[in-house]
Amino acid sequence: MKKIVPCILSGGAGSRLWPLSRQIYPKQFLKIFNGASLLQKTIDRFDDEIFAAPIMIANEAHRFLIGEQTEEMGVRPSAIVLEPEGRNTAAPAAVAALLALREDKDALVLLTPSDHLIGDKRAFLAAVRAGTKAAVDGRIVTFGIAPSEPNTGYGYIRLEREGGEANGSVRNVAEFVEKPDLERASAFLADGHYVWNAGIFLFSAKAMIEAFERHAPEVLKKAREALDKGRADLDFLRLDPQAFSAIEKISIDYAIMERADNVACVPMDPGWSDLGAWSAVWDSLEKDGAGNSVLGEGMFVGATNNLIVTDDALVAVVGLDGVMVVSTKDAVLVAAKDKAQDVKVVVEALEADERRETRRHRRVYRPWGWREEIAAAERYQVQEIEIKPGKSLSRQSHVHRAEHWVVVSGTVEVEIEGKTQLLTENRSAYVPIGAKHRLANPGRIPARLIEVQSGAHISEEDIVRHDGDDVDKPGQS
Repeated sequence: MKKIVPCILSGGAGSRLWPLSRQIYPKQFLKIFNGASLLQKTIDRFDDEIFAAPIMIANEAHRFLIGEQTEEMGVRPSAIVLEPEGRNTAAPAAVAALLALREDKDALVLLTPSDHLIGDKRAFLAAVRAGTKAAVDGRIVTFGIAPSEPNTGYGYIRLEREGGEANGSVRNVAEFVEKPDLERASAFLADGHYVWNAGIFLFSAKAMIEAFERHAPEVLKKAREALDKGRADLDFLRLDPQAFSAIEKISIDYAIMERADNVACVPMDPGWSDLGAWSAVWDSLEKDGAGNSVLGEGMFVGATNNLIVTDDALVAVVGLDGVMVVSTKDAVLVAAKDKAQDVKVVVEALEADERRETRRHRRVYRPWGWREEIAAAERYQVQEIEIKPGKSLSRQSHVHRAEHWVVVSGTVEVEIEGKTQLLTENRSAYVPIGAKHRLANPGRIPARLIEVQSGAHISEEDIVRHDGDDVDKPGQS
């Protein structure tokens, strides 16, 4: 059997899972499922003999997260493609088909989001196997989820009542239907020939290229140009920004699926959820006898059907029903569970005010480790820094601030104005304003230190780089 190339799309922001999901650290990277992220659970789904090494397509801002989380899984992708900006799903679908076609003129591709949860891997793999022959024969196969309720948050696929495969595993598609109101969704459920659109597609690269040539030729043209003009950067393939930004921002559903006449569908029931809101997370979690779920340290008193998610403080819910509490170090969300979709309204309002809380957490991950803000005021900032073994920060200096470091664990190699020293626990170093300096961890365990910045102007932009080892944007030291 020909191996299928999984193409995992990882460009979303997951705004409805705010405040845990942020632009720089969106929901597919959150390790809230027994220590694994949705991206890692997606990768694990393809640990089967029918799959080749995956192609990853991600926003360039997440490149190191992609690299780190795939490395933790022991997986080496065939390519990690970086989008300079989000252009919806048609553009990466075209890129995936073009890449696969370079390697094999008969390549099969399975295009899938990175932020969906599938509880029954065996049922999912059975559905993929069921759709493979149709894909080999040139059909574009989508996967439909048997609806359990009249949900208005999903697009639907209407299946033809007759004309599918004899065994019923592959069905002909009559039409794609936009997200309906409750009345129509209820009618779809009663009809029995509608399924939710899972946004997962199986196709031959050749058939998808032909579909783009027929239905969205400009998308294909610019995608090919972005790929041809792209450049290798470490383990990544950067698409050409100018060509890619010229691609129409359109979904594969609109660009191809609703226009093509060679579409098939495999209905399946693998315990699927797109985790599009905190209420869906609550649905997926184990519950106590009163219907409460918790991720982190929480407690319930006389409370029913609630969700607590906390990455820091203890959260207690008393005497409430159907409430979600999501607590991070810099933001707290309290909402009725049946209003979970409205979290996006909060995020939109915060973005309009250019609030940092929608973009990043206090802890920011870098290729060398992470840094986390502890306290900040007009003339100072205190943060904790962890440096991975064998990693180092870029050599830099500051125009407006001095820095004082105290090592709390491990060993840190400190370079200040060309002079190098090793600091162990409880030792410190001072960096005057303007001094060139660098931090590194020469040891075999993570090194942690407390950094105190002080000066007339404390800003992420106050960094002058002198070698640019691992950072290519201002303010991300």
